[in-house]
Amino acid sequence: MNAMWKSLRLTFSTAAAALLMAQASYAQQPIKIGAILSVTGPASFLGEPQKRTIEMLAQQVNAGGGIAGRKIELVVYDDGGDANAARTFASRLIDQDKVVAMVGGSTTGTTMAMLPAFEEAEIPFMSMAGALQVVQPVKKWVFKTPQTDTMACEKIFEDVKARGLSSIAVVFGTDGFGRSMRDQCVAVAPKYGVNIVHEESFGPKDSDMTPQLTNVRGKKEVQAIVVPGIGQTPAILARNYKQLGMRLPLYVSHGVASKEFIDLSAGGAEGARLPVPALLVGSNLAAEDAQRAPVLAYTQAYEKAANQPVSAFGGFMHDGFQMVVEAIKRSVSTEPAKIRDALEATKGFVGVNGIYSMTAKDHMGLDLTGFRMVEIKSGNWSPIASGK
Repeated sequence: MNAMWKSLRLTFSTAAAALLMAQASYAQQPIKIGAILSVTGPASFLGEPQKRTIEMLAQQVNAGGGIAGRKIELVVYDDGGDANAARTFASRLIDQDKVVAMVGGSTTGTTMAMLPAFEEAEIPFMSMAGALQVVQPVKKWVFKTPQTDTMACEKIFEDVKARGLSSIAVVFGTDGFGRSMRDQCVAVAPKYGVNIVHEESFGPKDSDMTPQLTNVRGKKEVQAIVVPGIGQTPAILARNYKQLGMRLPLYVSHGVASKEFIDLSAGGAEGARLPVPALLVGSNLAAEDAQRAPVLAYTQAYEKAANQPVSAFGGFMHDGFQMVVEAIKRSVSTEPAKIRDALEATKGFVGVNGIYSMTAKDHMGLDLTGFRMVEIKSGNWSPIASGK
């Protein structure tokens, strides 16, 4: 009998030891977070700073001991701005890499291509895309950090109205973001007493928008030009605008809020106005502004690590990644469902792009206060009071 009890105790001890070893091994396993970004291709000015940002932030988290002792393992793919490639990589993150969350989707087109896969797999997806359709109607597993194209239209039209203007031309990109923002601008224009009296469009690979701008110039009733677009083509349009000697007030979207746009425009963007996040005017933020501390901290860290200026697009990744990390911490879990629930419960998160408070009916959690209107002066962002 004693031998039997000794044998049982040994069995239990061995099992307990094995369980403890398994638990210890699990505690040391990395937390896999995926990112599919447009690091190369026509949208590289979006994806490249996003990749630099997520790598920098993951390194910071890991240097601080990780999350409850577990390091973050990033799995990053470059879709080159191609929706089909994005869709393929989404399947790989889900089926092979077994990520617990996804922070990526540099463009509206790539985001919309990936979105169904993450919804079906029930893995939280934090997108960097601007279009309203990403989060409206609300999708259970999808969130986003940039202000919507609707909000950009509203911020622009506030300024148009304050300047005493009412008749505009819209020259929009035919990509997913450009079309979506065009539609939203058309929808909200009457609210601000703005009349869209002429429209033109351009493709993502167009290299000359002189014909479209010439048509706009021929419309005497046009008082300002609004350009819903993303990528390099709005910079070409601004360059053509300068070459034609046009003087109409020019508005561009938050989709070009980077120094690369200013540089590519070859001076054509001088005087253009656009809504941007607080990140781009960090040194001008008041001492009591809640966003000042995170904006300056991210700016200093990013510019030191990347040796390049911050952009709004890297800022979108900063806020998205940080909210996912905070959700994992608050949920004390790496189960996708619990991370999702914690993301939806985010309240008062102060980021570089705005202050986020999400609900079951709002998976972005931002309002117009996250936008600051700027005018491009001497190749830099100059804050303006609307209507000035």
